[in-house]
Amino acid sequence: MNVKMIRYIISKMMGVEGLLMLLPMMVGIIYGEHTSVYFLITAAILTAIYLLFGRKCPENMTIYAKEGLIIVATAWIFWSLAGALPFVLSKSIPSYVDAFFETVSGFTTTGSTILTEIEGLPKGILFWRSLTHWVGGMGVLVFVMVLTSLDEKNSMHLMRAEVPGPEADKLVPKARGTARILYGMYFALTAIEVVFLLAGGMNLFDAVTHAFSTAGTGGFSGYNASVAHFNSAYIDGVITVFMILFGINFNLYFFLLLKEFKSVFKNEELRAYLGIIAGATVVITCNITGGYHSLLKAFRYAVFQVASVITTTGFVTADFNKWPELSKCVLLLVMVIGASAGSTGGGIKVSRLLILVKSIRRELKTMIHPKAVNIVKVNGKKMKEETMRGVYVYFIAYILILIVSVLLISINNFDFTTSFTGVLTTLNNVGPGLNLVGPVENFAKFSDFSKIVFCVDMLIGRLEIFPFLMLFSPSLWSRKF
Repeated sequence: MNVKMIRYIISKMMGVEGLLMLLPMMVGIIYGEHTSVYFLITAAILTAIYLLFGRKCPENMTIYAKEGLIIVATAWIFWSLAGALPFVLSKSIPSYVDAFFETVSGFTTTGSTILTEIEGLPKGILFWRSLTHWVGGMGVLVFVMVLTSLDEKNSMHLMRAEVPGPEADKLVPKARGTARILYGMYFALTAIEVVFLLAGGMNLFDAVTHAFSTAGTGGFSGYNASVAHFNSAYIDGVITVFMILFGINFNLYFFLLLKEFKSVFKNEELRAYLGIIAGATVVITCNITGGYHSLLKAFRYAVFQVASVITTTGFVTADFNKWPELSKCVLLLVMVIGASAGSTGGGIKVSRLLILVKSIRRELKTMIHPKAVNIVKVNGKKMKEETMRGVYVYFIAYILILIVSVLLISINNFDFTTSFTGVLTTLNNVGPGLNLVGPVENFAKFSDFSKIVFCVDMLIGRLEIFPFLMLFSPSLWSRKF
C-alpha cells in the first residue's frame, strides 16, 4: 500500500478545490455579497493542507487498482467535507450535516436538497452548488488530472475507479490525455447549451448555473420551482435535448470527431438508451394526456421528466407525484436503469442492463441446448467472464444496499413510498422521489442519521459501489501502514 502517494494525491486535490473556491468568490464580489470572504477562508484552509502535505512528490509514485479505489473513495469524502464549509460559514446552511448532505448531493450529481427556500440564497452560494455538479459530473479526479500531472504513474487505475460504467477505456495512450479530451467535449457541450439558453431569454447567471447542472446531470436550480420557474417550452426543449446528450457515453462523441460514424450508429447501448426514452415517453404521454387536455403539452412534460429521470438529472417542470400510478412506475423503472456507461448520468447503466438481459437469454439457451456454445456479445464484442461476473456482483450488492438503507431510513417512521424512493433516488443519484421526497418537496424532514445514510448512498451510487465499500474492508485496515 503506497500510503505516501495516497496522501500526496489527496492533498493535491484539496489544493485544487481551494482554487475552485475562487470562482464563487469572484461571483460573490461581482454581486457585492459578503459571502465571498467565506470562500476565501475555505480556499486558504485547503491551500494550507496542500502546502503541508502535497508539495513534495513521493519517490515511489506507483499506484495500483487497490490504491486507485481508496484514493477515489477518500477524495470524494474529503472534497465534500471541505465543500460544505462555505455553506456553514456563511450560515446559508447552519447545520454542518445539512451542508454536507447538500455538498455530497452536488458532487455526486444527485440534486437532492434539504433547502426549503432556494431563491433567497446569495449568488455565490448558488453558483457553488451548480459548480459542484459540473465538476462532479465527469469526476473530481478526472477534473484534477486535467489540471495536474497525476497520471505519471498508472493513473488509469484512478479513472477506472471513478468513471461510471462496467469499463473505462483509454481514448489516447495517456490517462491525462484522455481526461483532457473528455473535459474538452464536456466543456464544449456546456458552452453550447449556455448559448441556447441565453437565446431563450435566460440571463447569463441562470444560463451558466443551469447548464452546469444539466452537464453534470445533477439538477440543482436557483429556483424553488426548478425549471418550471421559466414556464418556457423552448427552455424545456433545450434542457431536454442536452440532458439526453449528457446521458450518452462520451466515447461516442470522440468517435464522431474521428468520423467513425458506424461505431456510433451501431452502438447497442445507445440504441437501447434512446429506445427506452422513446418508449417511456410514449407510455407516459398517453397516460397523462387527459390531465393536461392536450397531447402536445402532455408530450412536453413527459419527455422532459423521462429525460430528467433516466439521465438522473432531477430537474422538474411538473409535479409527477400527482401523475397516474402507471406514469410514476415507469419513471421509477427508468430511474433504476439510468444513463449510459461513460456518461455523467447515474443509475445501474444501460450497458449493465444489456449484459444482464443477454446473460439471462444465454442461460435459457444453455438449458435448452446444454452442449451448445453460447457467447454474450455487446456491440459485436465478446464479453469477458470477469466483466460479466462484475455485473452480477454489482446487481447483488445494489439490491443488498437498497434493502439495508430502506431499513435504516424506516426509523423515521415515514410511509414506505417516501423511504423507498428516498433511498432509490439517492442511490441512483437522481434527486426527487415520491411523496415526502417528491419533485416539489425536499429531504429537510429527515433526521441527521438518515441524512448521513443518504449521503453514503449517494457516494456509493456515484462511485459504482465498490470503491466506497473498499473503505469498510477489514482486510484493508488490518494491514500495517
